[in-house]
Amino acid sequence: MLTNRQLFLRHISQTSMSPLMLEITRAEGLFMFDASGRQYLDLVSGVSVSNTGHRHPRVVEAIKRQADEYLHLMVYGEMIQSPQVKLAQNLVSLLPDTLSVTYFVNSGSEAVEGALKLAKRFTGRSRILFFRNAYHGSTHGALSVQGSELYKNSFLPLLPDVIQSDFNDQGAPDMIDYNTACVIVEPVQAEAGVIYPHIEFLQGIRERCSETGTLLIFDEVQTAFGRLGNMFGFEKFGIIPDILVLAKALGGGMPLGAFISSPEIMSTLSHDPPLGHITTFGGHPVCCAAGLASLEVLQDEELISKVAGKSALFRKYLDNPAVLSIRGDGLLMGIKTPGKKIVEYVVSAAPEHGLILDYFLFSEDSFRIAPPLTIDDENISFACRQINLLMEKAVKIAGGK
Repeated sequence: MLTNRQLFLRHISQTSMSPLMLEITRAEGLFMFDASGRQYLDLVSGVSVSNTGHRHPRVVEAIKRQADEYLHLMVYGEMIQSPQVKLAQNLVSLLPDTLSVTYFVNSGSEAVEGALKLAKRFTGRSRILFFRNAYHGSTHGALSVQGSELYKNSFLPLLPDVIQSDFNDQGAPDMIDYNTACVIVEPVQAEAGVIYPHIEFLQGIRERCSETGTLLIFDEVQTAFGRLGNMFGFEKFGIIPDILVLAKALGGGMPLGAFISSPEIMSTLSHDPPLGHITTFGGHPVCCAAGLASLEVLQDEELISKVAGKSALFRKYLDNPAVLSIRGDGLLMGIKTPGKKIVEYVVSAAPEHGLILDYFLFSEDSFRIAPPLTIDDENISFACRQINLLMEKAVKIAGGK
């Protein structure tokens, strides 16, 4: 009889030649547990998904309660569903007045697709400006504005009339003209290894977009819901986008994405043609109920106000000389090392030390730390001790000692 490991490799489509291959049977709070009962401290949060931890009791209760009422009813937008309404109401209460209408979808990639379509529909233009080492998803439209040729070349041709600039290039605003439908940018580039913007760069983009009638899209799939120490990343920099893209932590562990804009802009999807954007399962009531509960946990437990202090503890305890720098002042951090081999060892050997760590797509010499915002001082200390040990071993192996 085949094992789950063998069945996984035989029947589950693989995304790489070397999956992590941990068989997780349970997750709770900060930890995952495998089939033998061994626990692993999660320092990735499913890539910034589990901001309130795994299976937060209030999120689980909301899921059960909604499942007892109804599941899928009808394609998106036809029926009034209380979980959607309540979550949208809570979201927009936290946002500027110009971001007051929400379109719920299933994922970050789908939210990006909707945002790009919306910008083209509203402006009547086709050109899109994006940035090198950006990651916006892997569907065709989202891939077209991904800043890496490596991941695009095998799937050409993609969207036409897309142009690329460098993140933090002060000349980028000059590339925005009256043919530009939108600029899509992450307020902090996550997969590039947590690269923060220069304020002048974002301000220049915002000003030029306003001058030309170009829409500014902020992709906050990884940065929203407290990850940077603010509810939304754009608050950190004082720049308000025309369209805000959300996913990952939005669903509290359930699949949920959204793009949010003004009534004027969003209304264009409802006519000429009607059903300008449509989804069957977007805004699923169980996912929205989970998302609302998770958002309320962030607010009620004041988790976001504690992010900066927890980030500072990581910086204090990660004192290994092989840690060349730590990028990010929230709980999305890029740990820069002497090279790719160090990262490969640290990430692959982390489970042996009771940790889950992860790579970045576009930063080979850095690894990611992005734990649930519920992480406590004791587990930060434990995590850093183990990472310091891993770094020491990695340096010896890489140096041939």
